[in-house]
Order: sequence, then C-alpha cells, then structure tokens
Amino acid sequence: MSLPHENKIVAGLTEIIALERGYSPAKARLIRNAAALHDVGKIKIPNSILTKPGSLTAREFEIIKTHTTKGVELLSSVKGELGEAAKLISLFHHEWHDPSAGGYWGVPLSLLPDYISFAAIADVFVACCSERVYKAEWPTETVLEYLESQADTQFCPKLVKEFISLIRNDSRVSAICSPILRKS
Repeated sequence: MSLPHENKIVAGLTEIIALERGYSPAKARLIRNAAALHDVGKIKIPNSILTKPGSLTAREFEIIKTHTTKGVELLSSVKGELGEAAKLISLFHHEWHDPSAGGYWGVPLSLLPDYISFAAIADVFVACCSERVYKAEWPTETVLEYLESQADTQFCPKLVKEFISLIRNDSRVSAICSPILRKS
C-alpha cells in the first residue's frame, strides 16, 4: 500500500522527469498533480489484500489490478487537462514498454502519453525503495540495478538511463527522495 509521503515522492519525481523532457513548468506541475493521484483507486481495495504480508493469490492479484479502473471511476468528476492526465496515469501506470513481458492491460507504454511512463518508473522506484508488509526496503543501488534490468521490457531504455542519472546526480531528486534513499 502506498503511503501519502510516497505518493508525493512519485509526483515530485514525475514532475522532474517532465521538466527534463522539455515540458513547460506549468505542464510539469499539472502532471505532478495528476501523478499524485495514481493510486487513488486503492481506497476501494480491501485492506486485507493491501496489507497482506505474503504473496497474493491469483484472485487477490486480479482485485489489486482493479485499483487502476477504480481510480478512473473516482476521478470521473475531475475535468480538464488535470482530470484527463490523472485518469490516464491511474489506469495505465502499471503498463510495460513491452506488454508481452508484463503489465496489467497489455497496452504498450509507447502508445500512451509519455508522462505515464514517467509516473510508472517513479512508482516502481519508490515502491522498491520502501518497506512493504511483504518485503523489506531495497538499497538505492539495488533498485537502480533492477531498473536497468527492466530496460526494454518494463521501461524504455532511454528513460531508464535518464532516470538513473537523475537519481544519482540531481539535487532536486535528493531533496524529494531523502525519506526513502538507502545506502545499503
């Protein structure tokens, strides 16, 4: 289950990636606000599943996947660019670069607005760096190695390279991510 500070980190990382990719500050801020809502649908998932310490059953995993569509339902009254971006991020933030290798709905990230990929990589980074009831937090370098291993399957290789460079070299990232970054 994502915690509120983790959603803020995902949103902040998404904004930084958008700025680095040439988005205007206003558009990057809009994408940040939309990314903060990426997991809003989890409020409709039973706590017994969200807080389960072991592996999920196939049925429980199918229920977890619905947090994306439940998010869209919850965001249905949010209009304009923010509403559109928030609904798209909520629905598709678990899609993969290569949908034959994974993802929830089988839509290649390359067919979706690129800011969904920004939110997706930020979400995976934060989830891996954070403790969960079913796993310990990972050291930052282990997470970056994992992301490298996912280049061309889960994520676009160029985005992985850019993201890793931001994590290692950008002071804005250090400020946003300080609660989750681990040396070893």
